[in-house]
Amino acid sequence: MTTPAKPVRKAAAKKTTRKRTATKATAPVRRADSAQAQVTRLLSMLPYLRSHPSAKVSEVASLFGVSERQVIRDLQVLWFSGLPGLQMGDYIEVDMEAVEGEGIISVSNADYLARPLRLRTDEAVALIVALRTLASVPGSFERGAVERAITKLENAAGEAAQQAAAVQVQVDGDAVADVAATVRGALDSKNRLHLSYWVPARDEATERDVDPMRLVVVDGRLYLEGWCHRAESVRLFRLDRVLDVKELDVPAEVPSQARPRDLDGALFQPSPDDELVTFDLTPAGRWVADYYPYESSEELPGNELRLRLRARDREWVRRLALRLGTTGRVVAPADLSAEVTAAAREALSAYGER
Repeated sequence: MTTPAKPVRKAAAKKTTRKRTATKATAPVRRADSAQAQVTRLLSMLPYLRSHPSAKVSEVASLFGVSERQVIRDLQVLWFSGLPGLQMGDYIEVDMEAVEGEGIISVSNADYLARPLRLRTDEAVALIVALRTLASVPGSFERGAVERAITKLENAAGEAAQQAAAVQVQVDGDAVADVAATVRGALDSKNRLHLSYWVPARDEATERDVDPMRLVVVDGRLYLEGWCHRAESVRLFRLDRVLDVKELDVPAEVPSQARPRDLDGALFQPSPDDELVTFDLTPAGRWVADYYPYESSEELPGNELRLRLRARDREWVRRLALRLGTTGRVVAPADLSAEVTAAAREALSAYGER
């Protein structure tokens, strides 16, 4: 899309006035999107608006998972936009009017961008695999709609759909079915959950109240992501480690600052509030840098590596240090290094060694 250098000011002013009338910023302010995310959303939003005349701003915001203010900002980008070579009267026009307190959107001169996006072969295959994974997730949701979507995509993709059949995805099944069903129910009713959750790093069961945000699948494992009142932060809970779960008759209240984690990178990401621990690793212990996120690394003589990483639990650090044995040691903080040394001596004493 291109934008003329000097749009007609009169028309622009008229639309700006109508836009302000329709603004109803009831949703919490969210962080600004990147330009790429905004363009991607607009390419999906335009076909929707063309097929749903007089759509409400609140409905569009809910559908695309953004605030009403963001919808207004998105549509503002479209004014006087269009394909190269068009005349002023041919550019996209957006009108927003207030009707009974609701912002109503009307879009015109956008037929050339109103067609739904076409999927590439790799995108269609990825979507089919994702839908098949969703269909295998236990819990209460509209499974029939998922199956119908898979069938339509397979028919449209033709022979390319056979590539998706070659991808085998295994998801936690019967063992977590009851837990997943309870979690799905709480998500649908927007209620709080009470979990009895096993923490392997401390080998203990913890009790915590969680306001659920979403149910996700990572590497074939089901996770509940939610606001944990015990930690006062967003946490991920593996469903196969949930010892007991109950839906409470209390509305979930996820704080406005809570954000879902970006699961494209590492599953568990350290917090700046976690303790900074320094390891010195021999060449045989350098594998730690490949398995755990770290803040900085420094090459040492003899091909050794000094690694600084954040740790939420000192017991986890002790276990890692004992696992490393002579291939790595904790050098800071000093009191933690002393704890690890004492734990190593205690373990050796069980074998009659010092």
